[in-house]
Amino acid sequence: MSALPPLPAPPLPGVDDRWAMFLDVDGTLLDFANHPDQVVVDTRLRELIEDLHAALDGALALVSGRSLDDLDDLFGHPPWAMAGLHGLELRGADGRYRGVHIGPARRMRVRDIASAIASSLPGVMLEDKGMAVALHCRAAPWQFDALRESVEATLPALAGYEMQPGNEVIELKPEGMDKGKAVATLLTARPFHGRQPVYLGDDLTDEHGFATTNLESGLSVRVGYREPSLARYALPEPAAARAWLFRVLHALKHGALSHAHSSGGIA
Repeated sequence: MSALPPLPAPPLPGVDDRWAMFLDVDGTLLDFANHPDQVVVDTRLRELIEDLHAALDGALALVSGRSLDDLDDLFGHPPWAMAGLHGLELRGADGRYRGVHIGPARRMRVRDIASAIASSLPGVMLEDKGMAVALHCRAAPWQFDALRESVEATLPALAGYEMQPGNEVIELKPEGMDKGKAVATLLTARPFHGRQPVYLGDDLTDEHGFATTNLESGLSVRVGYREPSLARYALPEPAAARAWLFRVLHALKHGALSHAHSSGGIA
């Protein structure tokens, strides 16, 4: 049982609210799969995000651990702003790209070390993201502690890289960027500037996004159950998050009649 009081479901936008929405993908918009390549963005979800993007005058961004190339493949190369690899890649609403450069020799060294870790732990899968790598243990969750210990042991040999734990995954990524910094950067530019941020995320990596959102007097929404968290609102699962987003779209188009408590908060 939770020792903390349940978080309320997030409200809907009021008539005078000017929201900027930041949406995590896996575990928030999409249910998890054993392999990242197994997820599918159906037409209904893609059209929902397109309609929200239009209703918000472009103030919508995906903020994901996936690469921008991966997000483009999933969502059909959309015009939305997107932060990939936890902000290491950033494409603004104007289409301008900003990214961190990591040389091929360094990438290969990180990939080789991560591959050796995966080979030593049955059920652990390596995902090569280019400048970052992810080690997934969704198929063997009992390996998470051993995986974390192995990754921690390699960090002294990987100057400039850091460990980022997540939901049955541990990533090795370049230091100095996180989802919160990506959100803060987007909030300085049009069409996000001057709007109230609304951030939806499920994982430890989204806590940085929650922190930035809270500092900007925004709405931080955790999807699923996890404690502790900086989120101030909650939705129980991706299906509930999608349902709430449909209600947000209706409110933006027709006016909010009530708060979204019927979507269900979570302890």
